[in-house]
Amino acid sequence: MLGRDETHEGRLLRLTGFAAFFLIMGGWIQTFAPSMAISWIIGLLLLTIFLFAFEVVPIDVAAVCIMVLLGLSALFYPYMGLSEPLVPEKNLFDGFKSNAVISIIAVMIIGAGLDMTGVMGVVAKYIMRLGGAQESRIISVVSGTVGVISSFMQNVGAAALFLPVISRISSRSGIPMSRLLMPMGFCAILGGTMTLVGSSPLILLNDLIISSNKMLPESQQMQTFGLFSVTPIGVVMIAVGIAYFILFGRYVLPKSKALQTDASMSFAYYRKTYGLDYDIIEVAVPHNSGLIGLQLNEFETKYNVRTLGLLSGGITRYSKGDISSDETIKSNDVLVIVGNVNSLEDFVNEFALFKSAKITRFAEIINPSQSGLAEAVIHPGSPLIGECARSIKIRKNYGVSTLAILRGEDVVSVGQDVRSMPFMAGDTVIVYANWRDLAEFENERDMIIVTSNYPRETVRPNKVGFALVSLLLALSLVLFSNLPLSVSLLVGALGMVLTGVLSMEEAYDAVSWKTVFLLASLIPLGIAVDQSGTAKWIADLTLS
Repeated sequence: MLGRDETHEGRLLRLTGFAAFFLIMGGWIQTFAPSMAISWIIGLLLLTIFLFAFEVVPIDVAAVCIMVLLGLSALFYPYMGLSEPLVPEKNLFDGFKSNAVISIIAVMIIGAGLDMTGVMGVVAKYIMRLGGAQESRIISVVSGTVGVISSFMQNVGAAALFLPVISRISSRSGIPMSRLLMPMGFCAILGGTMTLVGSSPLILLNDLIISSNKMLPESQQMQTFGLFSVTPIGVVMIAVGIAYFILFGRYVLPKSKALQTDASMSFAYYRKTYGLDYDIIEVAVPHNSGLIGLQLNEFETKYNVRTLGLLSGGITRYSKGDISSDETIKSNDVLVIVGNVNSLEDFVNEFALFKSAKITRFAEIINPSQSGLAEAVIHPGSPLIGECARSIKIRKNYGVSTLAILRGEDVVSVGQDVRSMPFMAGDTVIVYANWRDLAEFENERDMIIVTSNYPRETVRPNKVGFALVSLLLALSLVLFSNLPLSVSLLVGALGMVLTGVLSMEEAYDAVSWKTVFLLASLIPLGIAVDQSGTAKWIADLTLS
């Protein structure tokens, strides 16, 4: 992979050097290749490796280019020294109808359905609870879970099914996806060795044993594999795989820059535009704190802070309807609060609060993927004109916390009792909200939400039963029927659409077409490698 800081001239020079190396290697191999067809296939393999390794073009485009080159051999094969095309024309697009590609499409749709109903969010939350904030623990839990899943379904399917979970965990923990995907991918492969149905090679080997036994005397027949015959070996392999990534992950995993998941990512714009030097902190209330017994409205305006979330009595409250201004603080409560940096420090010192070095209990809530700052404008016909945030109980009824109002060139912030300031047409209101609550608030049309790029997550928890039934039906067909894997999984994907878990448009959007074209375009190359005798030639060279 080329460095990001490499100049264009340096990159071009480096690519030219490697291209020359691959050309020389191809020419050298051609000198002892047994046939012209094998020479051309080896050349295409080297070209594929070169395009993939150095990303001259996107990898899906590279794969399509290879497929097209194979197709062009049908036109130019007489001039290439060949007696026939490298791939028969009827097989050129076999990848787009292969069981593997159709299975992956179906699994992506099933995964999107589970994500849409909140199942994947629950799984991600459970993994975060088990793994905490430590990368090694999260990797072990994720890898172990995927390993178990892949023991009962195809490795690629298990990995694709878990992609939404990995995405959520990455956004919530700040761990780059690349550092989670590699352990997950390898453990999905290793997990396939835990049962017979999880590994295509084992299924094929079992079929070969059955076929061979029919031609052998009874005394020489080989014992076939049972469903769990390979489990002891598979368990050891996946345990070693997880241990490897835990012990050596820091050295071998991609050193991508960690995602910035603290509030400063969204505060930078508002600090620059409105001069709001705000921060978010998490504090615990000790038994001797003067904050005990006070209501939120008794200290928020006085100390220029706003409560975004409250953990009291083991219950975490942070969204619409959860927190009201007359909420009373108790001993051992934990609050996540926002305010001016200096005001926050004064507030903590005044009430002898325990400030956490890092937000932990509310890490998921204040993550930019879940909540953040937004701008809203009071339009001329808004029913909120003349009202104030306090009178409409905006935090309790709408789930948004008012932090500042821009009127003309004046900014009124928390410390100036912004909640008691009547709204006027044209006011720009700075709020902090959970994205789900903000989306509902936008639908009310009382304000125009100017911030348009916040995540709008549609969740259909009422469809969770249909989603789980579709998944279980697909898995049952995979495990207990003779249907092709693609058909079994398509039953589950179709169930997601027919029951309303996903619309057809959402199902289309759930599919990573880049992955589909990548795999489908490379399958003809595999056919060419096999039919041209290249695979046999390479195997003979290896064994000799």
